[in-house]
Amino acid sequence: MEFNKIISVAGKPGLFHAISQTKSGFIVESLVDKKRFPIPSTNNVSLLENIAIYTYEEEVPLLTVFKTMYEKTEGKEAINHKESGKKLTSFFSEILPDYDEDRVYTSNIKKVIQWYNILVSSGLDFSVVEASEENSEKA
Repeated sequence: MEFNKIISVAGKPGLFHAISQTKSGFIVESLVDKKRFPIPSTNNVSLLENIAIYTYEEEVPLLTVFKTMYEKTEGKEAINHKESGKKLTSFFSEILPDYDEDRVYTSNIKKVIQWYNILVSSGLDFSVVEASEENSEKA
């Protein structure tokens, strides 16, 4: 599984691996249940490698955040994304101490932790994943 082919689809829970592109969209496979289905091009799709988290100085790519989480959790899943907002922000502060608290909401943190846990349970090894480009979309 390649990190640069993992996407999030607006309105659909979980993460997806882009298998192929069609004239009218994508064929994706859910990382949770491994089911394949088409996603029309009318859906809002985001590549995880293009997402970044605001800090006070710069925008940190999501892959960098995931790698830090991977090191902190020693390759295991992080805390449950359904924990209280206070626990989530406390955990995230350990991962990215200078994240911009005014622009990164608890809902963003919840989603990042949920995505990380899905990727780890799917067997993605962040110690060998490399970024392919420096594009960023704000979270």
